[in-house]
Amino acid sequence: MPEFDLVIRHADVATESDRFSTDIGILDGKITALESGLSEGEQEIDAAGRLIMPGGVDSHCHVEQISSNGVWTADDWFTATRSAACGGTTTIIPFACQHRGQSLRDVVKDYHDLAGPKAVIDYAFHLIVSDPTDQVLGQELPALIKGGYTSFKIYLTYDALMLTDRQFLDVLAVARRDGAMVMVHAENNDMIKWMADRLLQAGLRAPKFHAVARPMLVEREATHRSIALAELVDVPILIVHVSGGEAIEQIRWAQERGLNVYGETCPQYLFLTEDDLDKPGLEGAKHMCSPPPRDKANQEIVWKALEDGLFEVFSSDHAPYRFDDPEGKFKAGKDAHFKQIANGVPGLEVRLPLLFSEGVGKGRISLEQFVALTATNAARLYGLFPRKGTIAVGSDADITIWDPDKQVKISQSILHDAMDYTPYDGKEVTGWPITTISRGNVVWDKEEFLGGPGKGEFLPCDTPPALSAERRPVTAFDPVTGVLS
Repeated sequence: MPEFDLVIRHADVATESDRFSTDIGILDGKITALESGLSEGEQEIDAAGRLIMPGGVDSHCHVEQISSNGVWTADDWFTATRSAACGGTTTIIPFACQHRGQSLRDVVKDYHDLAGPKAVIDYAFHLIVSDPTDQVLGQELPALIKGGYTSFKIYLTYDALMLTDRQFLDVLAVARRDGAMVMVHAENNDMIKWMADRLLQAGLRAPKFHAVARPMLVEREATHRSIALAELVDVPILIVHVSGGEAIEQIRWAQERGLNVYGETCPQYLFLTEDDLDKPGLEGAKHMCSPPPRDKANQEIVWKALEDGLFEVFSSDHAPYRFDDPEGKFKAGKDAHFKQIANGVPGLEVRLPLLFSEGVGKGRISLEQFVALTATNAARLYGLFPRKGTIAVGSDADITIWDPDKQVKISQSILHDAMDYTPYDGKEVTGWPITTISRGNVVWDKEEFLGGPGKGEFLPCDTPPALSAERRPVTAFDPVTGVLS
């Protein structure tokens, strides 16, 4: 009887810190052996000439979620996780989104009911906290953190979701006391609304004015404010979907001071620009997201921040709204102005190929950096490492086999989400995942999807390691514990 369920032969393995040749033995969904000359497996894959990397971990995506203005994402849990798997990602961490008046416990149950029967690959949940009542802060959040929901996101913009600074401080205090990572959508809401109202008063309605209403300084101000609030509470934070140089300067300033401030960026800030929002007719709506893409100079600044290690995570921020669908981008009608157009872009399936081609292929980042940015760092930050994000004995057998020379022209016709467009249409990339393995099961192989709904497992997350960092109190009085030193 074979010793392994699956053996990958002649594996050229890359992790965040190493590159080595080996065979990989897999049994019961786990990696159980890493050595050359392994005995026979029930199934075998010859990976000669390919690259072997951990399956991607996409820690920022929106799946089967209703927006604050009542538009559902196009992807449900099946189509989203199918798309992720076909793009080399084996774990996603989307959001269980609380809207005002909702119980967080009920929200989490609702999202489990949606995900469980459909998910193709494994998943965890971040929480979105938009209504931090006494019940939520005192009971629901602490209980959910203990249950493995150890990260949550807060918004500083969008009227239906945003928290005041005081509410933000209350949430940060719970995160520090009970052990959770806080992610921040950092844009100044009043600045945006003030600008948007004046643009509309001037008759400026087109998609391109979405970017005009959200200049970089609104992101810079909210990033700086988030850092200051987190410093007061003495708790780590992660600034999500950072778009350009002004927010990067704030994060760099904080990191140079020794603060535990982390950054995330996304494909739209490396491959799209504000000019894409100015395409003819309504085409610019295909590229609308928040913060918006910036100019070419800021693309270069984001690349340099990736190269020098300022960013910990490269996520998709997959927020899919169909273009030619009455329930999509233009639910408010084809005459909708920029404030009424559903805000977000897809990217789950192309996240890894885009960064591999332009980053590794063009020598901007190393293969090891690619693995760290797309898998290992997210798994570590959110309490899933080493089960996810690496290739090691005892880790889940989540593996992606890459053809580093495969040339692909991206188009919606080759993708596996529920969208009717991709903002990266026509982009040519070199390097593509040809096989994806989720807990020992081949779910994508040679352009054929082989997975099935309900095969993904929910992943309770451990306490994020960043929470164990040495305390850096701002004053002698600790506002969380109430102790005066």
